[in-house]
Amino acid sequence: MIMQDEVARLAALRNLKLLDTMPSESFDRITRMVARVFGLPISAISLTDTDRQWFKSKVGVEHNEIPRFKAPCAMVAETGQLLVIPDFQEDAYFRDSPLGEAGIRFYAGAPLVTRDGFGLGALCILGEEPREISDQEVNALVDLAAMVMDQIELHHAVGRIEASSGLPNRFQLLNDLADLMKHADGSPQIISLLDLAQTAQFDRLSRVLGPSHMDETIRSVTRILAKHVGPDGAAYHIGPTQFVFMAPKPVALNTYAKQLDRRLREIENRNDFHMTMTPSIGVMEFDPRAMQGEDVLRSLQSALQDARDADNGIGLFSATTDLRHRRDFRLLQDLPAALEADDQLFLVFQPRMEVETGAVRVAEVLLRWQHPTLGLISPAEFIPIVEASTLARQLTDWVLRESFRHLSAWRKRGIDLNLSINISALNLQEKDFFERLLAKFERYGIVPSDIELELTETAVMKETERSFDLLRQITGTGTRLAIDDFGTGYSSLAYMQKLPADVVKIDRSFISDMVNGDRERVLVRSMINLSHSLGYRVVAEGVESLEMADLLQAQGCDEIQGFWLSRPMRAPALMDWLAERDGQRLRLA
Repeated sequence: MIMQDEVARLAALRNLKLLDTMPSESFDRITRMVARVFGLPISAISLTDTDRQWFKSKVGVEHNEIPRFKAPCAMVAETGQLLVIPDFQEDAYFRDSPLGEAGIRFYAGAPLVTRDGFGLGALCILGEEPREISDQEVNALVDLAAMVMDQIELHHAVGRIEASSGLPNRFQLLNDLADLMKHADGSPQIISLLDLAQTAQFDRLSRVLGPSHMDETIRSVTRILAKHVGPDGAAYHIGPTQFVFMAPKPVALNTYAKQLDRRLREIENRNDFHMTMTPSIGVMEFDPRAMQGEDVLRSLQSALQDARDADNGIGLFSATTDLRHRRDFRLLQDLPAALEADDQLFLVFQPRMEVETGAVRVAEVLLRWQHPTLGLISPAEFIPIVEASTLARQLTDWVLRESFRHLSAWRKRGIDLNLSINISALNLQEKDFFERLLAKFERYGIVPSDIELELTETAVMKETERSFDLLRQITGTGTRLAIDDFGTGYSSLAYMQKLPADVVKIDRSFISDMVNGDRERVLVRSMINLSHSLGYRVVAEGVESLEMADLLQAQGCDEIQGFWLSRPMRAPALMDWLAERDGQRLRLA
């Protein structure tokens, strides 16, 4: 029968969550030091479990544990006292112990004792020859054992354990991943990140239900994860609602994903989860030897973002998707420098032609980015990123300044060409956008009627009454407003009547489909007729052939824009193109 003190000692040991954990460099450093100090081949940090001595760290030992029966470290743990065995063969009790029979002759062990007085095991040193130990060596061994206890307490301190769950936190996970990198056997490891709730959900729950409810939820999920990882696994509580855990080895990723799906359903089936939270799991397979801990966590967060968009709430890490997100982030980081440089961002201009007269009176301003290391970046790639950030204001200001600068220079040369400039829906939320626009008109001497501002149909339809007030202010100056990508959004007749717009630009997808058949042509004709009936001028985008141009002319389209007329050009090339075109028209006249 186990004595009550032994039950309490074992509880204290298990509460530290050290048994069967990965090797740790912070402990290995001490065992190497002990072996060097004593000049002996074997040293270990030995923890006394129910029926075994388990080695948290070891030097000169191949196995991870030995039986507790007649193990000297067990006696050290039980008594809390230093034990020295100068010669196993001269010791009546330990002579026939497993260590004695294995050829060990010398042993010295200093106790590892908690602040509450529970013996966990020993810092021990062993040799194959009989040996005495000096007082100086005893003191060194005791001091080093105290260092081991400092490390144990550090691992279990508030800075390493989350109070609400009792699980190791992110700092401990990073330490364990670093240790795993050194001791991994080369086989892949599966790791998962569980997030119980998105940030907005967590904030709302904390506000309405209070922290106690969240703590109970955390404890409930901790119990589920403990069952999932089993007695030999580990789970980590790395954020308010986020947990990381390893898969048991060996297991195939597809098989394990099915296990995760069952575990996720179990979490969701808590009484209140379906009402308050949407848990998700990001999972990845990685080589522990080749990946830093911070990169593992970042990749898991990437997989988690994909999980939130998945039907089953589970996202497998995709290197391709992750690379795209990292590239997006880099572009966003590099844009401020590009705005300050004079050799990265530049404008190109694509002219529009009046169908009936052949005159070119407007050119659309398009932005390009020549990145110093990534090369030419398509606006289709970087504009959506910018529009989801706070940099939209700065970028629009840059485009407006450069556009007005070019237009002012052309006016001085007698070139009568108006510009159509794209702005972001975010600009409509800026309280001072109108004032900034007026200031630029004045600074560059631009007549507002020479400018057309383009907003996508989807962006316009999402705007508020305040945004419509701003648009009415802008068009009140004489500036025209164009609805870009018309037909791709969800506009209603009520919105179309309400908008203070002058121009509708039919999206290129409809124009390119016209060559496919009568139904596609009827659709474009209907869009043109509807726009005309509401007083809009119609521009067709993406015109790439004479056939398309002829069809649009027959349907009453006002202007066309596309590669058939001209590709986007830098300002000098545009001036040459206009001069050559005007010369041709004069010769034909």
